[in-house]
Amino acid sequence: MKELTKAEEQIMQILWKLEKGFVKDIVDAMPNPKPAYNTVSTIVRILEKKGFVDHNAYGKTFEYFPVVSKKEYTGTFLKGFIQNYFSNSYRQLVSFFAKEDELTVGEMEEIINVLQKQLDKQKEDGSATNS
Repeated sequence: MKELTKAEEQIMQILWKLEKGFVKDIVDAMPNPKPAYNTVSTIVRILEKKGFVDHNAYGKTFEYFPVVSKKEYTGTFLKGFIQNYFSNSYRQLVSFFAKEDELTVGEMEEIINVLQKQLDKQKEDGSATNS
């Protein structure tokens, strides 16, 4: 999956929220100062060529919708980010934020709880398949 530019990602965020929309709907959902209609239309067509969106045609008007889910893109993007910046190590990623004082104690506790639940689930699933 190709990585999105900042402008493409901004439009995808809007389409994921809207679920479908015309270029006018996308422009209306953008923050001020709003880009030109033609600029948004061009970026949407690029996203379509990249395989991120598709459209339904109503005469000469197109209604666009995402074909790549936000979850799917986020997973791919995050994996690439961790690979490129943290030597493919989630431990290094978490360690970076913990050492840079970017995480509060509460956030670190939440992460530990999420990881503990996932660990417990994997242990259960593993023991169920090993039975």
